[in-house]
Amino acid sequence: MGRALTETLLDLSELTVLTEAATGAYAVTAVLAAMAGARQVYAFTKTTRHGTSAEAREQTLKLADSVGVANRIDILEQITPDILHQTDIITNSGHLRPLTAALIDELPREAVIALMFEAWEFRSEDLDMDACLRRGIPIVGVNERHPSVDVFSFLGPLCVKQLHDSGLSVYKNRIALLCDNDFIGSLRSGLASSGASVDVFEDVQTLYRAQWDAIIVALRPTAEPRIGSPEAAHLAACAPAGAIVLQFWGDMDRTVLSANGLGVWPTTPPGLGHMGILLSELGPEPVVRLQAGGLRAAEWVRRSGAVSSDGFAQIVTPASGSIANSR
Repeated sequence: MGRALTETLLDLSELTVLTEAATGAYAVTAVLAAMAGARQVYAFTKTTRHGTSAEAREQTLKLADSVGVANRIDILEQITPDILHQTDIITNSGHLRPLTAALIDELPREAVIALMFEAWEFRSEDLDMDACLRRGIPIVGVNERHPSVDVFSFLGPLCVKQLHDSGLSVYKNRIALLCDNDFIGSLRSGLASSGASVDVFEDVQTLYRAQWDAIIVALRPTAEPRIGSPEAAHLAACAPAGAIVLQFWGDMDRTVLSANGLGVWPTTPPGLGHMGILLSELGPEPVVRLQAGGLRAAEWVRRSGAVSSDGFAQIVTPASGSIANSR
């Protein structure tokens, strides 16, 4: 965490941050904000499948106490208008989602929303963009490929970890990678460096029949599942018996995949639009880098930093793929 603060130059002095108190590696977010000198950190928590609110409180405060910042973090189970009126940066974190119009309307006009991932990955169900546009509140994505963040470099190892969990060696496996987005380079290089033979397809219908050990789905989510009945039938026609369809990113109709005789991993489906494996499966470092970068991007925009194509921050706009970068 100290290295991440040094590398990103995160400085939240004189700013108030509203984020989450969470469990596991995600307990770092509120603590990073406090370590970066935030005037006050409010950390909202609730019970989820990842842990109870009591566990989130305990883990966040224990970590904060270990670095001497527990006195600057207030754990909340209710967010009042008074807290929102003080907020400079609010994070698009799991416990806070969705950020509703009613919540956004209570924020100061100078507040910013930290998306906590790249702008092109924006999910409309996470927060009310119309309310942000009406209030002039920017939604700030983070450039995960910035050298001080470099989270994209973890995507290949993360996919390898997911394949290992499914029972495949990766080494000497023949992999079909379905990918239509910026993850493609990191995934392909990560799989190849682990000894896999990788063929990339940007569209399901271009996949051809071969002795695939796994078909990896890394397709940008849309309103409908990226793998529905026609796609499942095509995959079944192209894959040998026993091949695994691995859900890295992109929603799939698991019923039709099973009906076509295909195995699916992970066995528990992720939430709509979410990845099939969390960065925390590789340990805390990628999570720390991503959260520090997300806060840094929001801080830069909150302090009216000038835009730059190679910077930390990306501004989400209504036009798909329309992104402005800032240093």
